[in-house]
Amino acid sequence: MTSSPPALTRIRIGSAPDSWGVWFPDDPRQTPWERFLDEVADAGYEWIELGPYGYLPTDPARLTEETAKRGLRVSAGTVFTGLHHGPAVWEDTWEHVSRIAALTRAMGAAHLVVIPSFWRDDKTGEVLEDRTLTPAQWRELASQTERLGREVLDRYGLRIVVHPHADTHIDTPENVARFLDATDPALVSLCLDTGHYAYCGGDSVRAIEAFAERIGYLHLKQVDPRILAEVVAEGLPFGPAVGRGVMCEPPSGVPALEPVLAAAQRLDVDLFAIVEQDMYPCPPDRPLPIARRTRAYLRSCGAR
Repeated sequence: MTSSPPALTRIRIGSAPDSWGVWFPDDPRQTPWERFLDEVADAGYEWIELGPYGYLPTDPARLTEETAKRGLRVSAGTVFTGLHHGPAVWEDTWEHVSRIAALTRAMGAAHLVVIPSFWRDDKTGEVLEDRTLTPAQWRELASQTERLGREVLDRYGLRIVVHPHADTHIDTPENVARFLDATDPALVSLCLDTGHYAYCGGDSVRAIEAFAERIGYLHLKQVDPRILAEVVAEGLPFGPAVGRGVMCEPPSGVPALEPVLAAAQRLDVDLFAIVEQDMYPCPPDRPLPIARRTRAYLRSCGAR
């Protein structure tokens, strides 16, 4: 007889529009926002992220009403930034960030997920800039991210959690370590996405242990190693890789999530662990059964 894993008492499980095939504020191929809210609650989740700004209602009163009647709460908002370009992009960046931070705060959340800009277009594969930053760009990335962390904390009371992401400059274990070494832990934490980290050659359990004091948030996803090998061999951009199914339903891929969650529990801090199975675009009836099975699987890992 197998025993149940210990309850993950410090881990709060949620999901996100991404798991319903949502990548953009408005796209006819995406699940309508009302259906997403209905189905994410039906699947057994209590926490959600905002997703792309403008997908869910941006009026805090309306969004509060819509989430509350379904028993949902917001864990974080998400912003995209190109801070390695330095002060020249600050004004436009802040205009974008401040709108999302205000809604995130109004919904009672405490985190803002920060995703670096892509070095190649995630649809066409067009190379937008060099995939390797210069030393000067690394300095700008570190200093401007600290500035963002300070401003978001001071003005909105939110903590930024930077999300290493495929096809960005914060991707591999080496680049993640370099970024963390260059930034102030008081201002910049990490959103460790298990799927993206594996996609870029990393081991999430090792990352949690090595960067223990910097782990502020988790995204849970898995990659299909067979498809990933094809993607790497072909040099495929992230968007087409997702279309091919590189991000797969747990527990069929890597990394194994039970050891990741156990390592996160050992940090002895409260953490959100938000499921994000990239699958844009996808048929409208596909996400809910996957979400139900994934929630049941995570319960079997101790995530109540």
